[in-house]
Amino acid sequence: MKTIDELLAEGVAGKRVFVRADLNVPLDSGTITDDGRIRAVLPTVKALADAGARVVVASHLGRPKGAPDPAFSLAPAASRLGELLGTGVAFATDTVGESARSTVAGLADGQVAVIENLRFNAGETSKDDAERGAFADQLAELVDLYVGDGFGAVHRKHASVFDLPARLPHAAGYLIATEVAVLKKLTEDVKRPYVVALGGAKVSDKLAVIDQLLGKADRILIGGGMAYTFLKAKGYEIGKSLLQEDQIPAVLEYVERAEKTGVELVLPVDALVGPEFPDLKTKAPANPTAVAADAIPADQMGLDIGPESRKLYASKLTDAATVFWNGPMGVFEHPDYAEGTKAVAQALLDSPGFTVVGGGDSAAAVRILGFDENAFGHISTGGGASLEYLEGKTLPGLAALED
Repeated sequence: MKTIDELLAEGVAGKRVFVRADLNVPLDSGTITDDGRIRAVLPTVKALADAGARVVVASHLGRPKGAPDPAFSLAPAASRLGELLGTGVAFATDTVGESARSTVAGLADGQVAVIENLRFNAGETSKDDAERGAFADQLAELVDLYVGDGFGAVHRKHASVFDLPARLPHAAGYLIATEVAVLKKLTEDVKRPYVVALGGAKVSDKLAVIDQLLGKADRILIGGGMAYTFLKAKGYEIGKSLLQEDQIPAVLEYVERAEKTGVELVLPVDALVGPEFPDLKTKAPANPTAVAADAIPADQMGLDIGPESRKLYASKLTDAATVFWNGPMGVFEHPDYAEGTKAVAQALLDSPGFTVVGGGDSAAAVRILGFDENAFGHISTGGGASLEYLEGKTLPGLAALED
C-alpha cells in the first residue's frame, strides 16, 4: 500500500488531489455535535495543502436516498474543516456538476475545497458495477490523484471508496495507515492477556467478530443491549429488555465454545433497570433501580450494567496487555445510564496495556463523557470497518489501495 509520504516525495504541487475522507459527523439541527472525524483527517489534508496540492475533500454523510437532501448537506462539515485548518475552504453544492467543476477549477495551489455529499448521487452506493463506475469516471475527471483516508467507509464497496482508486494514481492517507497499523496489533503478535469489551444494542451486529475472537481473545466482556440476549439464553428473566430471540441458538453455541477453548466470557451480574427507555432530549431523571441480572422484573428493561458489574468488568481489565472496546455498556447518552460506559472507559485509562476504542458509539461516548482522547492508545474512526477487519473480511477500500 503506497503511503501519502511517498506521494508527497514525488511532488504534489499544482496537482488536484481527491481525498476520500469520512466527514460523517452527527448533526443536531445543522450543528455538529462531535467533530472527531473531521479532526482525524486534518493531518492528511494539511500535509497535502502545505505541499502545494489543490485538495478536493469528499465524503458521505448519513443515508440520503441517492438525491440531494438539505438535511444531509456537508456544508457544516466544510465550515468546521475550514475553522480547524484556519483558512477558507470552498464548498461545491453538488458532487460532479457545474458547482463541483467550477469550484475545483478555481482552486490555487495549497487551497482546499469540499464537494457535496457523495450519496446525493445514486451511483455512489449502487450495487450495479456500471452505474457505480460511471460515477467514479465523473469524479476522476475532477482530479489527478487519489488519497484514501476515510477509514470509516473502507468496508463499503462504493464508487469513491472502491472504484475511483482504480482510475487514478493512489495512496493511503495518514489516518488509514494508522488504523491499519493498530488493527494489526489486535490480530498479529497480540500481547496478552488480550481482553475485548463488546457492547451496543444488537448481538447480531457482533456475532461474526465474537466468532473470530473466540480463537484469539483471552476474555470477552459483554454489555449493552446485546447482553440481554445472552442472559435470556441462560434462562434468566429479562423483562422488557432488548432481545433478539432468533440469535439465542448462536449465543448458546458461542458460550459452549468459550468454555471448551478456555476463553473467559463475562456477562453482567446486575443491571440498572427502568420501566421505559429514557428521554434523551430532556434528560429527565429516570430513577433507575439496580437488580441482579437474573431478577429483572417483567415490567422493567435493562438499560445499563449495574454497580457490581462495573466493578467486575474493571477488575477483568486490570491486567490486560491489549484491550479492544467496541460498543457502550448502556444508554450512555442519559446521565442515569452512563456509569457502566464510564466505568469501562476509566478501566481502559487505568490499564497499563495498549488500549483501542473501536469507533462508532464508543468513540462518541469517550468524547461526550469528557475523557481525554489522547490518554487512550487509539480511538478508531470506524466502528463497522474495525469490526469487519477483526472478523477477517477483505475490506474493499483497503484492497483498492493495495493494488
